[in-house]
Amino acid sequence: MAAPRLLRLLLPLAWVRTAGCAHPPGGGWLAGAVPEEERCTVERADASLTYSLFLQRFAYSRPVILRGVTDNSAFRALCTRDKLLVAFGDRPVRLSTANTYSYRKVDVPFQEYVEQLLKPQDLAQLGSDTLYFFGDNNFTEWGSLFQQYVAPPFRIPGTSPAYSFGIAGSGSGVPFHWHGPGYSEVIFGRKRWFLYPPDHTPRFHPNETTLAWLHHTYPTLPRAQRPLECTLRPGEVLYFPDRWWHATLNLDTSVFISTFLG
Repeated sequence: MAAPRLLRLLLPLAWVRTAGCAHPPGGGWLAGAVPEEERCTVERADASLTYSLFLQRFAYSRPVILRGVTDNSAFRALCTRDKLLVAFGDRPVRLSTANTYSYRKVDVPFQEYVEQLLKPQDLAQLGSDTLYFFGDNNFTEWGSLFQQYVAPPFRIPGTSPAYSFGIAGSGSGVPFHWHGPGYSEVIFGRKRWFLYPPDHTPRFHPNETTLAWLHHTYPTLPRAQRPLECTLRPGEVLYFPDRWWHATLNLDTSVFISTFLG
């Protein structure tokens, strides 16, 4: 009888130890209440998509959401709130304004950004007054993290990849803008995207936040004039072609990484 009694005593301890090692929900990042779209209108593809088919159907003509083409579970495990604070809390990060033309830059310790500045977006706040961490990374100090990232496998001929890592609060995002082709992957949280082809300039103000645009302009658009849109979840990667207009909206506190093909 001693062995069964000992087993009953040890089982709860084993469960506590296992649970303590598990990642916190959402990586420990704050969930938000910003709504998703009614219906995703961006095409999706899985690991069965070949490189030749990607070039033929998407590379130069339309966006696509990819799932299962890479495994970034190891990278995700390093991007929980607690682990990033331990590894990089005292490192400086360069923050950008959340408007179409991000000229203003502010340097703060990463821990100060996470604990004091990483808040939900105020609907009345302008993009020029909203600071968030995206793109201006020190690849020497953060190199150990980026080395664990597995980039999407499909390349555009004649381009080379450059990474931009970011963490942004619920309701934040960047208004409509365009540049060369690239990918964006969500590591934690949810990120909503709005996209228009190059020949369709969207109605927006470059200093109005995406959250304000969603409240004020989006409801006035006839359905035929609404953008392609979809919400990305962890493990999903959006590809956008060259010169496509796009705006982003972080529904939760989001950890994400983009691969720009310059």
